[in-house]
Amino acid sequence: MGRINRNLPLLIALAFGGLAPGALPAHAQQEQVRIVTVEAPPPTASDTLQALVAQLLARVDSLEAVLAELAEEQDLAAWAGRFRARQAGRPRPERDPGAAARELEALRAAARARAPPQPVDTTAQRSVLRSLDLSALNPEISVTGDVRMTARQPGPQEGSVDLREFQVSIQSALDPYSTAKLFFSLEEGEVELEEAYATWTGLPGAMRMELGRFRQQAGELNRWHLHGVPETEYPLVIHEYFGHDGLVGNGASLYTTLPFHGPGGAVHEIWGQATVGSNEVIFAEGNRPSFLLHVNNFWQLNPATYFQLGGTALWGRNPGEDLEASVYGADARVTWRPEGRSLYRSFTLRGEAFGAKQAFGGEGERRWGAYLSGTFQRSMRTYLGARIDWVEPLEGPRDPFWAIVPNITVWQSEWVFLRAEWQHLSVPSFDGDRSRENLFAIQVVWSLGPHKHETY
Repeated sequence: MGRINRNLPLLIALAFGGLAPGALPAHAQQEQVRIVTVEAPPPTASDTLQALVAQLLARVDSLEAVLAELAEEQDLAAWAGRFRARQAGRPRPERDPGAAARELEALRAAARARAPPQPVDTTAQRSVLRSLDLSALNPEISVTGDVRMTARQPGPQEGSVDLREFQVSIQSALDPYSTAKLFFSLEEGEVELEEAYATWTGLPGAMRMELGRFRQQAGELNRWHLHGVPETEYPLVIHEYFGHDGLVGNGASLYTTLPFHGPGGAVHEIWGQATVGSNEVIFAEGNRPSFLLHVNNFWQLNPATYFQLGGTALWGRNPGEDLEASVYGADARVTWRPEGRSLYRSFTLRGEAFGAKQAFGGEGERRWGAYLSGTFQRSMRTYLGARIDWVEPLEGPRDPFWAIVPNITVWQSEWVFLRAEWQHLSVPSFDGDRSRENLFAIQVVWSLGPHKHETY
C-alpha cells in the first residue's frame, strides 16, 4: 500500500495524459514497450459520426493498455530502486522537478506515433450538419380542431354537429429581434386569414411593436382565440358590439410598461393600436383609420392572489355612412392559486363592461353591456364555470338580451379537452314579450403540434 501511495502523483499524471497522445518515462526510454492496439472499424460514408466515435474509442482502449503496462513496470522498478538504496544505506535520490513533465510529453509523443489519425469523410459530415441547419429554420406548425354537438329547445334540431373551426397556426422566430405568427381558420368550407403579424421586441423605451392583422386589445377576452375562451362562445356584449368574430384589425400596435409602480406595487401596461376601421358592426365596414387605447394595472395581492383592472377606449369614423363610433370599456379580474396546490385548485372571477355609441349624422345614443364569469378548478383536470350576460342591442329598442351559461370542462390531457354547457338565453320579441331559448352543447377541442390551445 505504501508503494502505491508514493507513486500516486505519477499515476494521476499518466491517467490525465492518457486521453491525449503521451510518452515513455525517462528511465525506461531504453526498454522496449509492448503496445496493445485494437483495430477501429473503418469509417463509412453512410454513418460517419458512428465511425468517428468507434475510432476514438479504439484509440482510448489502446492507450489505456499501454498505460497499464507502463504503470506496472514503473512501479516495480521504483520499488526495486528504493530497496537497493535501503540495502546500501544510501539516502533516497532527490526527484527532478521537471522529470514528470518530460515523461508526460514523451508518453504523448510515443502514443501519437503508434496511433496515426484515420482519414475522415468530411463531405458526409458537412451534409449532415447542413441538413440539421435547414430543419432548424422550419417554422412551428400546429393545428387546433373545435367541434360542437348541440341540441336546442325549442327545436327543430338542425345543424346539431357543428364543425366550428379548424385553425392552423404557423410561428417562427425571424431573428433575435422579431417573430412572426400566422393563423388560418377553416370555417364552413371557407379559409380565412384570422391573424398574421410580426412582433418586434427590445425597441427603445422597452416597447414591443406588432404589425399586420391581429385581434385587438379591447378588454380581455376579445384578444383570445375562440377555442381558448372559458365558455364555448364569446360573451354577448362582444357579439353585439363587435360581431361574431370580435374586433380584428389590420394595422400596428405598440405595447410598453410604465417605468414606475403605482400604489400597492401596481404594474401598469399600455397598448396603443391604429388599424383600419373595417369592423362590420361598430364601424359598418368602413375603411378609415380607427384608434384604440388600452391600459391594464396589475397587483400581486399575496403569493396566491393577483388582481388586475383595465380600461379601453376605441374611436373611428365611416364617412360613407356618415358614422362616428366610439366604445368605452372597463375590465377586471381576480385569480387565486394556492401555493403548493396550484395544479389542483384555482379560482378566477372576471368581468367586462362596454358602452358603445354609433352616431349617424350626429344622432345616436350610447348602449351598454356587460358580463361576469367565474371558473373554479376542483381537481387537476376538472373545471366548473358559469357566466351571466346582459347587453342592450346597438339598434332598435333598448330591451336587453341576457343569458346564463353554466359549464363543466374536463382536460383529458394537455392536447384535448371536453366541455358540457347549457345556455339559457332571453331575448325581446316583437309583441313586447320575451322569448327564451335553451342550448345544450358538447364541445371537443384538440390540438396537435408544438403549441397547445394558445390563448393568443
